[in-house]
Amino acid sequence: MRIKKSLNQDWSFTKEQATMDTLKDIETFESVKIPHTWNNLDGQDGGLDYYRGVCWYKKELDLGEEAIGKRVYLEFEGSNSITDVYVNGKKATHHEGGFSTFRVELTPFLLENEVNELAVSVDNRANDYIYPQMADFTFFGGIYRAVNLILVEDSHFDLEYYGSKGVKVTPDLKDQTATIRTEYFVTNPKENQTLKCTIYTHDNQVVSTQTASVLEKEISITVENPHLWNGVKDPYLYKMDVILKSNDHVLDNVSVKFGIRNFHVDPEQGFFLNGESYPLRGVSRHQDREDMGWALTGKEHKEDMEYIAEVGANTIRLAHYQHDSYFYDLCDEYGMVVWAEIPFISSFMENGYQNTITQMKELVIQNDHHPSICFWGISNEISMGGEPDILQQNLRELNDLTHELDPTRLTTIANASMTKFDSEHNFITDIVAYNHYYGWYGGSVEDNGTWFDSYHESNPNRAIGLSEYGAEGILAYHNHDPKIRDYSEEYQAYYHEQMLEMFETRPYIWATHVWNMFDFAADGRDEGGVKGRNNKGLMTHDRSTKKDSFFVYKAYWTTEPFVHICSRRFIDRPEENTPVKVYSNCDSVTLLVDNQEVDTVTAHKIFAFPTVPLAMGENTITAIGYKNGEEQFIESITLNRVTEPNPDYTVKDEAEGEGADNWFVEKEDGTVGFFEFPEGFFSIHDTIEEITATDEGMDFMLSLLSTTPIQGNQKELLDYLKGYTVKALLKLTSGDGAKPETLLMINEALNKLPKAPQNK
Repeated sequence: MRIKKSLNQDWSFTKEQATMDTLKDIETFESVKIPHTWNNLDGQDGGLDYYRGVCWYKKELDLGEEAIGKRVYLEFEGSNSITDVYVNGKKATHHEGGFSTFRVELTPFLLENEVNELAVSVDNRANDYIYPQMADFTFFGGIYRAVNLILVEDSHFDLEYYGSKGVKVTPDLKDQTATIRTEYFVTNPKENQTLKCTIYTHDNQVVSTQTASVLEKEISITVENPHLWNGVKDPYLYKMDVILKSNDHVLDNVSVKFGIRNFHVDPEQGFFLNGESYPLRGVSRHQDREDMGWALTGKEHKEDMEYIAEVGANTIRLAHYQHDSYFYDLCDEYGMVVWAEIPFISSFMENGYQNTITQMKELVIQNDHHPSICFWGISNEISMGGEPDILQQNLRELNDLTHELDPTRLTTIANASMTKFDSEHNFITDIVAYNHYYGWYGGSVEDNGTWFDSYHESNPNRAIGLSEYGAEGILAYHNHDPKIRDYSEEYQAYYHEQMLEMFETRPYIWATHVWNMFDFAADGRDEGGVKGRNNKGLMTHDRSTKKDSFFVYKAYWTTEPFVHICSRRFIDRPEENTPVKVYSNCDSVTLLVDNQEVDTVTAHKIFAFPTVPLAMGENTITAIGYKNGEEQFIESITLNRVTEPNPDYTVKDEAEGEGADNWFVEKEDGTVGFFEFPEGFFSIHDTIEEITATDEGMDFMLSLLSTTPIQGNQKELLDYLKGYTVKALLKLTSGDGAKPETLLMINEALNKLPKAPQNK
C-alpha cells in the first residue's frame, strides 16, 4: 500500500551563496517550515528590488521501518522556479518551472540504517528560458507549496508521469449515458497484476466496478442517467478508486474525484452547460496574500474560495500559471467553471519555447480530471512584443498539443487590447478573449461596449470573451465626482457599474473575468501612493476589506437579500446635502438619517439618493431593503459633517503640485538633477493625447514607445493609451522606466518641446 507523509516541518534555510560542496561551510541557518518564500515582505514593498537569487533548504530524513522494502519518492507541489534536489550530496533531479507538481525517486541515493541528508536549491533569478520573466506581478522565490514523502511498492502508479496521479479519468456524456474511460500508467507492471476500478457516488454508494489485467492499459465503465456536475447550482462529484493488485495483495491505490458534464460555446449566445445557457460571469485570481507571498496554506485557499462564492461568481480565471491542486479541488466542489493557463505571458522568449511545452503538459496531465476546468489558456498578452513567425509557431504547437492531450476541452487565449481583429492570434485557439482596460489605461469605460460590438460584427463566427478588465480602487481615496485614474473607491465602483450594465445586453460575450478578485503584489508598481501592489482587487490584499465594487457584483450575481451603503470610508463630508448610494438585490431601499426617513427608491441593483441632509457632526445613515414588500435587511454607517473637505481623500504625487520643482535625483555621474515643469512646455505629467497633438510630440512618443517592450502598430498603441501620462506609461511598461533617473532624463527631453499646436 502507498504511504504519504508530510515533510513540511523542520527545514533549515539560508540565503548565503553556496554550492552543494560548500553548503556544509555555512554556519547560520534559519529554521523554517514549508510553505515558505523569502520574498513575502520585500516582494510587496515596491522598488522592483526584491531578492532574486539561489537559496538553500536542507533537512534530515529519517525514514524509519515503514520505508523498508519500499521505493521512496519526494513530491514538491510548487517551488519557484528552478529546483535542484540533492540526497546525501548527490544530485537527484533538476526541475524548471515554478507552478507544477514534480517528484523524484530518492531510493538509489539513500543510505540504509542512517539518517539521510536532503538539500534543495531554489533559484528565482531572471533568465531567458523559463516563463514568466516579464509580468505585472512578483515572482516569489521558495518552496511555497507542500512537500511530501511517498512510499510505494516496486509496482505502482507512475509517480513521474509529469507529476500526475498516474491515472487519467475521462467522462464522455452522450444523451443520458456516460462512459468513464480510465487510463492507467504503471511503473514495473507484471503479468499477474490486475486493476480494479470502482465508481462511488457523492455519499460513497458503489455505482459500478470493473477489473482488468494491468497490461490492458485502460478500463471503461458505463453510468446510466448520471447525476451531472452542474456548476454552482449542483456541483455533483463522483469518486473513482483505482487499485493495483497482485493476487489479493494491494500494491497501490489512487482516488480521483470527477464530474460528468458537457458544455459548448456559441458565438452568439455564449456559454452553455449541460445544454442550458449559463453566462460565465466571474473573477481572476492571483495566489498571493499580504505578508505571505505565495506561501499559502489550505486555510487561505479555502477563504479565497469562500469570498469568490460570496460575491456570486460562477467562473474563475486562474491567472497566470498553474495554481495549487487543492484550489482546483475547491473549484470542483464549489461549481466554478475554470480557465486554467500557463505563464506564457507578455514577452516572447525564443529560448523559452520548450518550457512552454513542458509547462502545458504538466498543467493538463496533472489536472485533466477536474470537471471545473473547461478551458486551457495557452498564453496571455504574448503579442505585446510583436507577432513574429516563431511566436505563431509556438502558439500553434501549444494549441495542437493541448488538443492532443485533452480533446474534451476548449483552448483559448488572452489577447492584449491592441491585438487587431484580423490578427492570427484570433484564429489559433478554439475561442478567444481580450484584456481590455478602457476607462483606466486609456479611453473611457463606455468604449468597452463599442469595441465588443465592432469585434463581434467583424468576426461573427468567433466566440469572444473578456479575460481581464478593471480599475484601481484604494480605500483611502474618495470623490463625489470620480474621475478616471483618481484611484478613488468611488471611481472603481462606477467603472464596474458600467461594465455590468454592458454585459447584460451582450449575451455573445462567452465569459467575463474581473481583474482582480484580490489586490496582489507587483513589486515594480507605485500607483496612487501605494508601492508594490496592484490595487484593482474587489478586496484588499490582506482580505480584510471588501471594497464597494465587491458589492455591486454581489447585487447583480446573488439572490440572498442584502443592502450595502457605499462610500462608508468617505466619512468626512462638508456638504449640507450629500449623495448616498446603496447596492442591493432588493426591490426597493429606504434611507434614513438619524432615524428620519429621507426617501424610498425602487431601482435595479443601484439605489441613488442624491441629496441626503447632514447635520454638523456625526450622522447615522441607515438603509432598509425590501423584497416582495417585506423588510429584508438593514445596515447603518456613520458620516461626519465637517466644515472643510478632508485633503487625505485625494491622491498625491510627490512630483506634482506645490514643491515639485524641489524633487531632485542624483545622477550616475554624481551630479544632481531637478524635475522642472516649465509653463508652455511638456513634462512627464502631460498625457500622451496632449503630447501627440504636435508633430514633435508625436515623433518623441513614437521614439519613446520603441524603447519599451510594447511593440506593434505604435500609432494605434498611442491612441489606445492617450489618456495616460508619460510617467504612467513608463511605469506600466517597465519597472526600469519608473526609476527616478530615467524619469528625469525623459522629463528633461520633454521640457524642450513646446505645447504650442502645430499642423499635423
